[in-house]
Amino acid sequence: MTHQDARLPAPPPPVGLPWTASLSGAPDWTARGVPGARPPVGRVRTSGKFLEAGGTRLLVRGVTYGPFRPGPGGCEYHDPATVDRDFRAMAAHGLNAVRTYTVPPAWLLDAAAAHGLRVLVGLAWEQHVTFLDRRESRSGIARAVAAGARACAGHPALLGFAIGSEIPAPIVRWYGHGRIERFLERLYRTCKDQDPEALVTYVSYPTTEYLDLPFLDFVAFNVFLETEDRLAGYLARLQNLAGERPLLMTELGLDSLRHGEARQAETLSWQTRAAFEAGCAGVFLFSWTDEWHRGGHEITDWGFGLTDRARRPKPALAAVREAFARGPLGWLDPAPAISVVVCSWNGGRTIKECLAGLARLEYPDHEVIVVDDGSTDDTAAIAAAAGVRLIRIGNGGLSNARNVGLRAARGEIVAFLDDDTVPDRAWLTYLALAFRRAAHAGIGGPNLAPPGDGRVAESVAHAPGGPSHVLSSDCVAEHLPGCNMAFRRAALLEIGGFDPRFRIAADDIDVCWRLQDRGLTLGFSPGAVVWHHRRNSVRAYLRQQRNYGRAEGMLEAKWPARFNRLGHMRWAGQLYGKGHTWPVSPLGRRIDYGVWGSGPFQALYASQAGGLWSLTLTPEWYLVVLLLFGMTVLGLGARPVLWLAAPLAAAAVAVPLVQVVMSVRRARAHAPPRAAGRWRAALLTALLHVLQPLARLTGRVQGGLTPWRWHGAGGSEVPWPRSFRHWSERWRPQDEWLRSLEERLQACRVLVRRGGRFVRWDFQADCGLLGGVRLYSTVEEHGSGRQLVRVRARPRMTWTAMGGLLVLAGLGLAASLDGAPVATAVLLVAAAMVVAWSGRECGAAMYSCRVAVRDWQRDASRPGEGEGGTGTDPSESKGTAAPFTPGVMVG
Repeated sequence: MTHQDARLPAPPPPVGLPWTASLSGAPDWTARGVPGARPPVGRVRTSGKFLEAGGTRLLVRGVTYGPFRPGPGGCEYHDPATVDRDFRAMAAHGLNAVRTYTVPPAWLLDAAAAHGLRVLVGLAWEQHVTFLDRRESRSGIARAVAAGARACAGHPALLGFAIGSEIPAPIVRWYGHGRIERFLERLYRTCKDQDPEALVTYVSYPTTEYLDLPFLDFVAFNVFLETEDRLAGYLARLQNLAGERPLLMTELGLDSLRHGEARQAETLSWQTRAAFEAGCAGVFLFSWTDEWHRGGHEITDWGFGLTDRARRPKPALAAVREAFARGPLGWLDPAPAISVVVCSWNGGRTIKECLAGLARLEYPDHEVIVVDDGSTDDTAAIAAAAGVRLIRIGNGGLSNARNVGLRAARGEIVAFLDDDTVPDRAWLTYLALAFRRAAHAGIGGPNLAPPGDGRVAESVAHAPGGPSHVLSSDCVAEHLPGCNMAFRRAALLEIGGFDPRFRIAADDIDVCWRLQDRGLTLGFSPGAVVWHHRRNSVRAYLRQQRNYGRAEGMLEAKWPARFNRLGHMRWAGQLYGKGHTWPVSPLGRRIDYGVWGSGPFQALYASQAGGLWSLTLTPEWYLVVLLLFGMTVLGLGARPVLWLAAPLAAAAVAVPLVQVVMSVRRARAHAPPRAAGRWRAALLTALLHVLQPLARLTGRVQGGLTPWRWHGAGGSEVPWPRSFRHWSERWRPQDEWLRSLEERLQACRVLVRRGGRFVRWDFQADCGLLGGVRLYSTVEEHGSGRQLVRVRARPRMTWTAMGGLLVLAGLGLAASLDGAPVATAVLLVAAAMVVAWSGRECGAAMYSCRVAVRDWQRDASRPGEGEGGTGTDPSESKGTAAPFTPGVMVG
């Protein structure tokens, strides 16, 4: 629904109002004079993915209200008696919030407080016109927003402010998303100036979902979808757009005039359930009554109300009352048994808080198991005093401890926490709901940094390299971090639990990959929140990143096919959460407006930065910077080298610094402009963005994960082209032959990449950055199911090697002509080394291919191998190597 024609009324006059003015001129809501008033306790604030007030979770159960035909005084909400009756009925039916589209009079806020209702106040303005054309128009809107916020500032019934609602997609397209985003940020700051503690949002809708507004306190959306599966899928998308902020559905509903009152009641019930199950902070249903006045006209051809125009209840009101009363947990019947396993080694400093959080869980059937992994502090004593199941073992590492907890667990679902986490009260509820909705083997949720941990911990939360989910779609995860993950116990036991070789980190990545290799899937539940303490010192953070780098080396040793030539994991999905470094990309943001702006769901597609823009996100970029600065020093004796190397070295430093500035600015978009220590925190965050890749690089080098590392079967030979043949008496489709060959290549630790649709070759097998082999194949049919499979291997120098060779040789020639013999010799020797190294890698790749083909032929010749060929069309094969997602370094 859009309400662009609603105008902001003048602030209410002070005469006769139940509040007195404070010395500052702002309203003082303490002397309200409303008999029997029961004002809500505490101001509303965000708490992770949810809202709370007075230390209690506030799950919004609301309706929209008005505006109605203005009365003689211009009031759009009838009279106090009518509002009082409406609010009393709302409270009686389990509602706790009201959304208005214009600034309400003070007595309406008082009435809301008297009935325990919170009000989301809309600060309306003329957003259906080209409002950014004139400075006077922009300033007038800002003044109107300030006046509306000032009129309601500090009221105990205030839920928050909406600085706009559904700016039409054609207007956004006319100005471009950037100008609209900047203007909304101006309105946000204007509103915060009037009431710094108030929550402020902007109400969007699917046609402009691409608006990027990271400064908002919570994300609000109006969505009208009439099928349950589509709504559930879109809510998952909105949760990922919201990230770590609460998502509030500010309009859901169905027209009873067109669909009937019974259908309306049924739809509102499942819409409410879907919003709760999706982890939303609450819902506003559109609307309380069929009466609605918009754009100077009475709307009579819609019937979205829970009551009719005479305030007579429809069946929808009873259905909504039941849905609101059930809440998220009410839809679990029965609730599956869950075992929570906390593994700890010398975690006495944090585990007490973790166990206290577990004791507050609002879940009916769960147990808590603490595995003490040989601690030498008071961890065991704290766990014993908490009354949980305690298992003490000798120190064997994290994976071993998790396996002990897995074997001891009694629940059908086993959830794992780190000892420095605190679960949200509804953590297990949302995990159980997600397991009930889908057949995933494992499900995780967000891990958020708790407020108040100190400046360093806050900066670490905004720095890269933290534990993060990787999502391949809105609902399906590719990776679950170990600090918040749950699995079906049977699935974990089927794969043998966790790999004990991972003593500190990477056990979670390994177990996720093993489950996915079995054809199982992982899910994500935005409502399953845990609070995860970040490192509270720079030294501890850098040590953590160094350990993560070592763990990546161990992962690569076990899963070489899941790493690219630079030694980075091949993620097909996107990282969840904040703190990641944002790339500088010349491609910008791509928005699917639809033809002539006709798209009903206009989505933002993040452009995948490739090539140089991707490499700047990797730790190895520091080696490129070092090389370019070395060339600059060398160029001091040879001007041609200096003229090329110095600008490249400057650019190599500038691009990552720009990325750091962009990332810090985005991560700290929510910080107040004049907050104490804001700049110190920003500088510390920037420093961590710079130091983190160095720490990660150190760990990767220590773990053997270097760009110059060797792959392959361990031997080498002269890199001449070779051909191989295999005769088969049993027919198999060509794609089956190729998949089996690919498996053997990967078993030889060769970096394998499949050919695409526009190339002749089938595989590129590399043993490093500079050289490899391309494989071509064909299958001859000889009748009666007999086949001759031919494979041709050709060595090739990579584009990286050829580009480096041309640059070095060219610079060497230029240095020679410039009369710089030392520089000439160094550059030509470097060029010769590139040629030699490339040849060696080509030889290693050729040897590995020969070994792989030999093993492939042996496997194919075994009795029974290849039987049962189905003749599947090779074009139906969907397997492709996952793309390189640079800079993705999850904890």
